[in-house]
Amino acid sequence: MITVQKAAINTALVAALVGGGAYLAMGYPILASSTNGTQSSTDGKGAHQANGITEQLLTGSTATRVRNAVLAANPGATVHRIETDAEGAVYEAHITKADGSRATVKLDGSFNITATEAGRGR
Repeated sequence: MITVQKAAINTALVAALVGGGAYLAMGYPILASSTNGTQSSTDGKGAHQANGITEQLLTGSTATRVRNAVLAANPGATVHRIETDAEGAVYEAHITKADGSRATVKLDGSFNITATEAGRGR
């Protein structure tokens, strides 16, 4: 026969497991977003500054349009961060290509790729 105390402990353990699982499930898309995914920054890096301009992370439809253009040109790539560019282009995406090499893809205001800089991903 289960005592009230054991029942309370079992209930607390189940709640902790379910709550922890829900927490992980909520956090997982953020962690997994670096794989052809949804969010612009998953690597913990902040926007850097160049030429007196601080790059800003992109969100929403602008980030989606940049991501779509970059992935169309780089099938199988992993997008790590999408942001404005402080060094001449309008937007940039930091990626790891399907072959494992890193790159930064530069885009203009119409979401056309203008350059891909090897070795500068993440």
